[in-house]
Amino acid sequence: MNDPSARDHGPVVHVVDDDASFLVAVGRLLRAAGCTVRTFASAAELLAQLGDTAGCVIADLRMPVMDGFDLQQALLRQANALPVIFLTGEGDIPTSVRAMRHGAEDFLTKQAPQEDLLAAVDRAIARDARQRAEGARLRALRARLATLSPREHEVLQHVVRGRLNKQIAADLGIGERTVKLHRTAITTKLQLRSVAELTRLVQELGVLVEHPPTCPKGQ
Repeated sequence: MNDPSARDHGPVVHVVDDDASFLVAVGRLLRAAGCTVRTFASAAELLAQLGDTAGCVIADLRMPVMDGFDLQQALLRQANALPVIFLTGEGDIPTSVRAMRHGAEDFLTKQAPQEDLLAAVDRAIARDARQRAEGARLRALRARLATLSPREHEVLQHVVRGRLNKQIAADLGIGERTVKLHRTAITTKLQLRSVAELTRLVQELGVLVEHPPTCPKGQ
């Protein structure tokens, strides 16, 4: 039975299997280990109810209509892709390699020791937490980046290319003191102090690929 309040109690282990008796058994094991669990008889049922709940997914590989690999690909298209643990009645090396290449946290048979499954769940939940924290950090950086004016964007891109203030001033047709003022505004708005930090930001967010409106020279 699914916990209707699971969304309000931290990470959830979503278990998908068309074998009803196995679904019950896995749910009991995970709840006994302290996990919040939601169970689903099909991949489509999970996707219809998933929302943006933190946690992970345990999925059977062989399921009708939408199998485990199809579910994995559907999850990867989500804004916050939950880590997947495959738990299957039959597995082979090529299948497990395919699963891991697409980012599965683990690939276990249904005969695997319970400790292996619980350890995989712990890793998957921790991975999801890291991914969500990183996503939040990047969204905050993008929000700060969006506060820059078009001219500040231009100055930023010159700065991370290693250009000196006088070179930037010549390139943009503005005074060197104006460049310094723009640099101060950039570091203040982005809450960064050094060129190294600015460069890392640019690399992470792909700022140099973006092309903000160009300001007329002298502004």
